[in-house]
Amino acid sequence: MDKAIPYKTNQLIFVLIKLSLVLAAFYFIYHKLTQNANLDFSFFISRITHNQNFSFQFIILLLVLSSLNWMLEIKKWQLLVEHLLPISFKSASQQTLSALTASLITPNRVGDYGAKALYYKPRNRKKIVLLNGLANLMQMAVTLVFGSIGLSILAKTYTLPFHNQHSLALAFSLAIGIVLIILLFKHPFFKSVKTKLRNALTFLIYINIKTQVNTLLLSLLRYSIFSFQFYVILLIFDVNISYDSAMIILSTMYLLTSIIPSIFIFDIVVKSGIAVYLFGLLSIPAVPVLCATTLMWILNFVLPSGIGGYFILRFNPLKTE
Repeated sequence: MDKAIPYKTNQLIFVLIKLSLVLAAFYFIYHKLTQNANLDFSFFISRITHNQNFSFQFIILLLVLSSLNWMLEIKKWQLLVEHLLPISFKSASQQTLSALTASLITPNRVGDYGAKALYYKPRNRKKIVLLNGLANLMQMAVTLVFGSIGLSILAKTYTLPFHNQHSLALAFSLAIGIVLIILLFKHPFFKSVKTKLRNALTFLIYINIKTQVNTLLLSLLRYSIFSFQFYVILLIFDVNISYDSAMIILSTMYLLTSIIPSIFIFDIVVKSGIAVYLFGLLSIPAVPVLCATTLMWILNFVLPSGIGGYFILRFNPLKTE
């Protein structure tokens, strides 16, 4: 009887932690939508409800695109985890969406790593973190490639707030950083770090080539769907822009937002500010751009995080893996 009391207490604490995490995530979402200094939420709702382009067919299309976006991300996670352990699409869905919710209130989405790792036994958690890092790296690689292309095209056409002095300063800072890293790794203290890093790289290198290629292709497809959905939303808000021009702006926007450290919940603020500036180069008003950015955030992060919150509340470490 005495042993049952601590167990029940631990269970209660665990339930309270899960509930607090979900409530905190939803509160931040509510706060960010209703207290957005750039766009009043009631005005945003009014723009949608009085928008004749916002038809039932468009709503279905946007929801389908959002579903495809996250199905690809879930499939990508399933492919990578199967290198380590068998996993169903259902389990991959629970892990991916609950990790999304957990990442909302953590800097630079670090909660995404911890939430997925908790689904596995301690002996596998380091490898799960590495696999999650590889998944994010694949998506980042696609963003960097297309973003660099978009930025180079944009820089040839418009005057951007980047100067040669800034480029030299950045290059000098990177060179200093590389030298410092080399010197640090030569220190005896980092011998164990180098061993762990070598083991991690060995684990990632031996992942099946087919799995790596498929993961990269899924990342590319997800990037394409996400960008196309943004373009559709711009059209809904009567933004007169060609598909090619939109892709140049969007790829540049994704590049810039991906390299700016930020708490994920404020990602909408970062994206909004950059989007307004970049689309402003094409003389596109700020209001429809802000509305489009907000709607994209709701469709692809707020709604899936609601499902993720449900999975967090149902999470039981004793039944995972």
